[in-house]
Amino acid sequence: MNDIKRLKYFANGMWHESSTAKYMDIWNPSTGEKIAETPCCTEDEVNIAIKAATDAFPIWSNTPVTKRVQILFKYRELMEQHLDELVYLVCQENGKAWGEAMGDVLKAQEIVEFACGMPSLMMGESLMDTSSGFDTNLIKEPVGVFAGIAPFNFPAMIPMGWMMPLCIATGNTLVLKASSMTPMTSMRCVELMQEAGLPAGVLNILTCSRHEAELFLKHPDVKGISFVGSTSVGKHIYSTAAANAKRVQALCEAKNHGLVLEDAELERTARTIINAAYGCAGERCMALPVIVAQESIADELVGLISKFAQELKIGPAYDKTTDLGPLVTESHKQFVTSWIEKGIEEGATLVLDGRNTTVPGAENGFYLGPTIFDKVTPEMKIGDEEIFGPVLCIKRVKNFEEGLSVMNASRFANGSAIFTQNGYYSREFAKRTHAGMVGVNVGIPVPLGVFPFTGHKESFFGDLHMIGKDGIRFYTETKAITTRWFDEEELKKKKVNTWD
Repeated sequence: MNDIKRLKYFANGMWHESSTAKYMDIWNPSTGEKIAETPCCTEDEVNIAIKAATDAFPIWSNTPVTKRVQILFKYRELMEQHLDELVYLVCQENGKAWGEAMGDVLKAQEIVEFACGMPSLMMGESLMDTSSGFDTNLIKEPVGVFAGIAPFNFPAMIPMGWMMPLCIATGNTLVLKASSMTPMTSMRCVELMQEAGLPAGVLNILTCSRHEAELFLKHPDVKGISFVGSTSVGKHIYSTAAANAKRVQALCEAKNHGLVLEDAELERTARTIINAAYGCAGERCMALPVIVAQESIADELVGLISKFAQELKIGPAYDKTTDLGPLVTESHKQFVTSWIEKGIEEGATLVLDGRNTTVPGAENGFYLGPTIFDKVTPEMKIGDEEIFGPVLCIKRVKNFEEGLSVMNASRFANGSAIFTQNGYYSREFAKRTHAGMVGVNVGIPVPLGVFPFTGHKESFFGDLHMIGKDGIRFYTETKAITTRWFDEEELKKKKVNTWD
């Protein structure tokens, strides 16, 4: 137990020991070893963090935006200096393979760089002589205290990329609830923000259970919630926080589908599917866990996917030769395994079974090999519900129209993709697919961070999406200022009604 690190929470510019009696375990998924404990912070401690953010808001919001972003410029340089350290932390606590963990950190850095442009991004609009002698200026102002509720699967990108940079660059303050499974990366990033010169109270971070996090949804000083997680929790957060007059952006589950037509270049398509389906061990809301294959090429496509999947090297996350790392916890591994068993019960054809995977020298790690189910039909839940693991389902269709219909029947709509060389079908697909992010011969159609992350249906609840210009609008409110001035002669005559 001497090697088990006990984490603290950060509020008002200082790290504090929690008074809680409950600590949550953090595991190294590659070895199955417990590496740290993080506090289940008390309600009083959540309130302390909210008060710190509330007290910091007046001064921070009145700090010129040009000065606010100087801290982000410094933070960006610190991220560069500590890149390998941050990547290792992601590997250690989450289990992503090294290259995927690198992508996690670099995607956070991407939004930091975007936020550094806030002096121009926050510029408003103006019009002289909106009426004779009247001028109107439209400005963007910060809103107040925001709460960010982050998931386990992207410990750098989501809390420290999607949530933090735009929030504080626009002049707001933030309380982050990090995932209790993967908080160490975010906490290290907060230390770097502190080193960059961020004033006390602007950014606060803690870990707690859903019970304590409920305070964010009703606290009068919290003006908005950014959430990434399950659909059931997202619905609750959206309905509860909105009922308490708060802004909400809730990014939720997905079951993204990719349609493969018979004219697609199959080998390249199969390799693209491998990356999209099994990258990050399938633990991402933009994974591609369902392929809708035209029957004429389905057998060949499944054969190629199975072949390439078996070539993936499974191993520890921080081994730079690893292609597929472990799942985040033993319990999550068991959850995904139960879905494989469900697929067998439902009658899907198990082409490749990833259960009972072991890694020599890391036998206690939470490993699950790539799994493929073929001939998944509409009544099978395995093809409709989010599994969040390295499990790929194949649905067979006769043609484009049937494929599009199968895809659009999903209650989730984060992303969708089509693989074809046919321009007509590509255009029709882009117009008619229900998903918010669309790929044409692109397996993971997440746009650059200057664009928003635009999930639809039950993959998103809210009005303004995360990042991009939507993110800036979410963290600001507009104010219209109309002015009228009079020359001295008019005032002397005292005949002007200044209330016109």
